Amino acid sequence: MSSPVTSLNLTAPPDPYEAPPLRWGILGAGGIARKFATEVPANSAQRVVAVGSRSAAKAAGFAEAHGISRAHGSYADLVTDPEVDVVYVATPHSHHRDHAVLALEAGKPVLVEKAFTRNAREAREVLEAAESRGLFAMEAMWTRFLPHMTALRHLVASGALGDVLAVHGDHGQRLPHVERLREPGLAGGALLDLGVYPISFIHSLLGRPEAIHAVGMLSDAGVDVHEAVSLTYGNAVGVATANMWARSRTSASVIGTEGRIDLADTFFVPTTFTVTPADGDPWTWSEPGVTGGFQYQAAEVARCVAVGSQQSEILSWAATVEVMEIMDEVRRQLGVVYPGE
Repeated sequence: MSSPVTSLNLTAPPDPYEAPPLRWGILGAGGIARKFATEVPANSAQRVVAVGSRSAAKAAGFAEAHGISRAHGSYADLVTDPEVDVVYVATPHSHHRDHAVLALEAGKPVLVEKAFTRNAREAREVLEAAESRGLFAMEAMWTRFLPHMTALRHLVASGALGDVLAVHGDHGQRLPHVERLREPGLAGGALLDLGVYPISFIHSLLGRPEAIHAVGMLSDAGVDVHEAVSLTYGNAVGVATANMWARSRTSASVIGTEGRIDLADTFFVPTTFTVTPADGDPWTWSEPGVTGGFQYQAAEVARCVAVGSQQSEILSWAATVEVMEIMDEVRRQLGVVYPGE
């Protein structure tokens, strides 16, 4: 008898090495940019050829550390570099809108780090700029493109769990040392950095909610440090929790009338999941040998750009805006407002 995995023929994402190679420019030289510069060239055919920072010295140091040939001391120089095919925006959330539009106005497709922008209005402005210029744009919610998430979505869509009743996701990290998370002016707080993961996970399975309810706590500076969010979908509910002061299990699960999926901690990185049928023995899905993770989203960008698509079917513009709208409502209920909104 074939195993449940074989009999269901769970879909895997395409090999990142098979995606057409693009020449990437990284806008920003912080921690997430370092992860991109390390993982993408090491695990795909994509090339990082340039980096841009407000500091020429920082750009040069970043380029030297990652074997990048071109370093720019301004973002404008990066996006107009003729050797750059596509721009990865890796600055704080507060600057995503301006930097994405800067690249799009220079004729460059963009992959914009999540959360895509501070709010849904800014997200629409970026996407309108992409649409008007016929350019590709996508949110860098890398988790949606990982092998275990691809297989999980296929499993749920197959009906193997029956009717989905609940989706849970949690993301807590101990990050008191990260100054930008404490700053309203940099769109700080737990939600846009951490809560976006479980909210996007729930959205990927259940879509736009009918109702949103949020509770949480704010810092003295007015950013959210801890929240619990319930998303109501007719007969289903999604629950997302996030905090930036303590490391949680970072777990996730999907519960249906015919079974349950439990993702191994930490759910948003390459990992495994266990399926517990209502009647039958548990079994575990795994994809051995996965290193890195950012290469899957970069490969999706390359495939879409190569065929002239402006958006990904896996993470559409509508999905990005809907996730931003959820987080806008969460912030409204918690009382979090960023300067300039």
